[in-house]
Parts: sequence; C-alpha cells; structure tokens
Amino acid sequence: MNRTFVLILLDGLGDRSYAELGGKTPLQAAETPFLDELAGMGCNGLFHASFQGQALPSENAHFAMFGYKPDDFPGRGALEALGAGIDLAMNDVAVLANLVQVAEEDGCLKFVREKVKADKSYFQQAFKRIASFSSDVVELELIPYKGSFAIIKLTGVVSPFITDSNPIVEGRFLLEVFPWKEYSSHEPSIRTAKIMNQYLAWAWKTLSRNVQSDPDADSSAAVLNGLITQRAGQLKKVIPFHEKFGLNGASISSGAIYAGLCSYLGIKHIKGHEDDDPGEEIRHRIHQAHGLLDTHNFIHVHSKAPDEAGHAKDPLLKRQAIEQLDKGLAASLPQLLKRKDIVLAVTADHSTPCRGVMVHSGEPVPLCILGPGVRKDYVKKFDEVSAGAGGLGFVRGPELMPMVLNYLDRGKLVGLMDTPVDQPYWPGRSKPLRVD
Repeated sequence: MNRTFVLILLDGLGDRSYAELGGKTPLQAAETPFLDELAGMGCNGLFHASFQGQALPSENAHFAMFGYKPDDFPGRGALEALGAGIDLAMNDVAVLANLVQVAEEDGCLKFVREKVKADKSYFQQAFKRIASFSSDVVELELIPYKGSFAIIKLTGVVSPFITDSNPIVEGRFLLEVFPWKEYSSHEPSIRTAKIMNQYLAWAWKTLSRNVQSDPDADSSAAVLNGLITQRAGQLKKVIPFHEKFGLNGASISSGAIYAGLCSYLGIKHIKGHEDDDPGEEIRHRIHQAHGLLDTHNFIHVHSKAPDEAGHAKDPLLKRQAIEQLDKGLAASLPQLLKRKDIVLAVTADHSTPCRGVMVHSGEPVPLCILGPGVRKDYVKKFDEVSAGAGGLGFVRGPELMPMVLNYLDRGKLVGLMDTPVDQPYWPGRSKPLRVD
C-alpha cells in the first residue's frame, strides 16, 4: 500500500518553565486532550533539528528536517528574496533589512526602537529615499516587501560571507559589518562589507535629513531613520527534494521564508489559510492537506501560532494558543486518521522562550508519530517532559527523513545499488534490463 507522511509542525511549541504556570511549560500547563490522545496512540520522543542547546531559527531547523545539510543552506536573505518574488541571480547576495529608529551618539548609531505602527505610505516613502546605492563594481537595491521590512539585493562581485549590523537588543549600538574571519582576505567579502557600511551610514544621513514623524504613527514613535541588517545569503545548487528522497513534497504554510524554502528545494508551496484563531487556521490547513493526498506523499502543515505567542513574551498567551490549536486539531485530524495509508507526525522546529532576551532557545521539543505499523509506547501526554520517556528516544534533524522513508516502507537496505546514485529510498529510478 502506498502511504503518505503528514507532518504537523507547531512552530516554536517548546518552551521553558514559568512560575505563573506552576513551574510548567506552556505546553505542560495547557489543556490538550486531543494531543494527549495522539500521544497515547503512537510512539513518542524528543526532537532537536541539530544538537541540544543550539538555538535554531525556523528556516535552519526546517532545512535540517527536510533532510539537507548546513553546507547547502543559502542563508535566510536568499530564501526570503525567493519567497518575496524577487529575481535573484546565482551570483547576487540578498540581505534582510529593517527600518528602525536610531540615535547618533559619539559618532555611532544606537538602536532605539524597532516596532512602530505607521501608515504603509510612510514606509514606502522612506524606502524610496534610500532605494539604490553603488560603489566600485557593486550595485545595491533596497526592495520593500512587508511593512518596515525590506531586502537588500547586491549585484556585482559580491559575497554573502559578511556579519550583521543588527544588535538584536534595543539600546545597543549598531554593529560594523565585517567579512567572516575565514574570508578576511577574500576581496569580494571585503568589498561587500565595505559597501554595506557605506550604505548604512548614507541611509541614516538621508533619512535623518528634513524628515518628520509619521502623523499616523503611534504617539511614542519618533522618526524611523536607520536600517539594521542581517542574514546575508546567496543561492546554491541543491538536489531537489523529489530526487533526493523520491517523494512528492508539499507545504501548507504562510510567509515568505516558507515560500522561499519550498522554491529552493522543489517542494510545492500552498499558501495556508490565515485566521486570527489558531485553531480555525490549523483546521483549514489540514482540510487543504486533504486535497493533496492523491498527488503528494509528504505533506508539511505549518502553524506559526506558538512561536508568535512566545515572541510576545507571554506564557499565558502561549498556553491559550496551544489550547486553541488542540481544538482545531481535534476538529480536523480524526477524519484524516480514518485512512489506513496515513503516517502522522506532530512536532515543532524549535523552542521559543516566553522570557529573556533569547529569540529562540536550544531545548528539544516533543515528537509523536502514529500510523500503520508504528510502535506504541506508554506515553499518555504530549509535552516536552513526558515525550522523553517514549519509544522514539532522542531524534535529531538528519534522522527525520530516513524515519519518514522507513515508515512509508520506502527505506533502502544499505548496500543495495539499484541506481548509480546511492539514494536513501527504494525503489530508485532505475532502468529495466533490455535483452532485445
């Protein structure tokens, strides 16, 4: 029987423990009867896309989960450019940029404020003033794509091996851009770092010249007069997902980063239904997955809700989002589970802490897999602690796709060579022997 693997990805689900939740994580404290039921039906374990303690962004975690090595990662800037529909040649470099408020102090720029509500036209006018810049053999173009966010596209003899200017925390000074240490003598990297520093200084001077605050911005907003940049990237050549694993992959998700990641790996991207209620959103997205079951055998269904609640730094809000997701899953997954050809996994890409300055943290997340032939363990609750007693043990990122192939009865016995390439799946795209 041909099977389909459905991966329900609850972004940023993992967390730390908090006093206001009785010393529990938001997931432990949440009422999740349906997720707990799934845990009791399947095999459980802990998952980390890399190694314990390493804080991963979603794009790197997903890249590993989809079976690709870090050396093939093109950088978030390149992926977001693809997802935003920006024409990016193989030699171009893309850098993420964010319009913020800065203040000059002793010849340096201090990061004052990032999140400012302002009219769309305000951002457009600001970006227009600093839309292009050139130096030596490099052309720089600033391309707006969402609110205060934009992408810098560098064309010419350029390199992605440069540091960020974003200090992450408000109140710190913007950082000078340097080549990576191992590229400190690499002329394209030196040139790219130089033009970035020149551009950021010029952008601040240009935006600070005769600019008024946006009358529609919130009352505490001053002029947005600077840029912070991070995560330079450049496209590479990778083996498409269907060739690498012999599976037709699809992702139901939203956001430029997932659209770009799918474009880069050759995974079909379907824009997920969006709703203010996380439960309704995931219910609709699982319904969207039903329409792919006859054409795709690896389907990724994504929810950003736990991650967004974590970034709000509110454990109670995150608990609420998790409970809403549980209701949405209860309303949609049972129909899917009636099918005998579905292997289901529920997990997260990383932990997102509701306290502290870390954007993401390095604790592992729960993983539950259930379906035909999957072993059942004794775990009865879906959370970051209970899952550790499960039969899957500790699963790392590079192990997930081999597990997917195994549960789909597509894993190849080591040593078999039915094609010139030692692919991990069986049967491969082989040619029959002809005797005529």
